[in-house]
Amino acid sequence: MASRKAGTRGKVAATKQAQRGSSNVFSMFEQAQIQEFKEAFSCIDQNRDGIICKADLRETYSQLGKVSVPEEELDAMLQEGKGPINFTVFLTLFGEKLNGTDPEEAILSAFRMFDPSGKGVVNKDEFKQLLLTQADKFSPAEMFALTPMDLAGNIDYKSLCYIITHGDEKEE
Repeated sequence: MASRKAGTRGKVAATKQAQRGSSNVFSMFEQAQIQEFKEAFSCIDQNRDGIICKADLRETYSQLGKVSVPEEELDAMLQEGKGPINFTVFLTLFGEKLNGTDPEEAILSAFRMFDPSGKGVVNKDEFKQLLLTQADKFSPAEMFALTPMDLAGNIDYKSLCYIITHGDEKEE
């Protein structure tokens, strides 16, 4: 009898832990973002069974014009979920990817390349030109929305690195 209670207690604890784990992912995003992810999930879940499978991925790629996706690539995508990919798992995967920024020191090292004098700032205009023409090509509107600037209009990259790695937590 005691072992049956212990087994039941273990199942209850595991269920509560699973609920906590899945509910935490919803707190990582705003409601509007969750809705956008839900729409994306619906687009990928071609057979509308609530689970993304290999056939769903293959059909999604086909609709995007890529018809010969290697089986290994599809398998690797599905293995990232470590089980069936329902909406909660889908959201968790995106949460991990979006919140998986580089360590603060790595980001600081990258900015130091643009700061040969070691002042802790980079020239806004030079950096703006790089952001507009290289990598992900930021739009002018999104470029400096949260970027801390000094009085001369230079980017305080140490503060920016903190925002990137810890978020923009303004005290009220």
